[in-house]
Amino acid sequence: MRYCIIFAYDGTAYHGWQRQPNAPTVQQMLEEALQTVLRSEISVVGAGRTDTGVHARMMAAHFDVDEEIDCDFLVFKLNCLLPHDIAVSEVRAVPDDWHARFSALARTYRYYIGTRKDAFNHHTLRLYFPLNIERMNEAAALLLSHQDFGCFCKSHSDNKTNLCTVSEARWTQSDDSTLVFTITANRFLRNMVRAIVGTLIEVGKGKMSIADFAQVLQSGKRTEAGESVPARGLFLESISYPPDEKDE
Repeated sequence: MRYCIIFAYDGTAYHGWQRQPNAPTVQQMLEEALQTVLRSEISVVGAGRTDTGVHARMMAAHFDVDEEIDCDFLVFKLNCLLPHDIAVSEVRAVPDDWHARFSALARTYRYYIGTRKDAFNHHTLRLYFPLNIERMNEAAALLLSHQDFGCFCKSHSDNKTNLCTVSEARWTQSDDSTLVFTITANRFLRNMVRAIVGTLIEVGKGKMSIADFAQVLQSGKRTEAGESVPARGLFLESISYPPDEKDE
């Protein structure tokens, strides 16, 4: 039987989602907890791969077991075993052909920038210079009509294609000291969001024009784009599935 698991994590202490030979990862923590509770070898397939230090307010994964399980009890036991920075909200049975990665329709990421120091929030990039949000949004709008995002992909990545369909890309100010970049797409390349944010900051600072940003998109070259921003401000916010498969 196949089960879907919905969870969240603070990625600060982890070297990303995917298992690494000599570093702690979220996948490793989750698989070890599942194996302890279910007393069998469990392999978990995630909806995507977040990089070192990136967080997720909602991540989905699936795993297979031979027998039916008590989902509510499993949620309780997992949350008892997992470290404080990983929290499971749901486990449910899904069809055998349901796939956490390939059944997903879209993913939404948000990047948070703080404009003043906050002793209680280390999950933002702090900037102390003004940004032109209107120009940043004008540049971000160009992402919706573009598909090849090679210019924002980490060099030497093993992607089969650089094509992505972006359906949302915008900056908002959530309060008087926090800027938020929200982007939704059917898929993302490695380091893509952090590279986009870093380049849009150049636009907001006035160091790159809208025309320059358009040229970066057309170039397909990572060397033409701005620097990637740090991982600590990036959150995987949500994953969308078809109506009969969507987490409600």
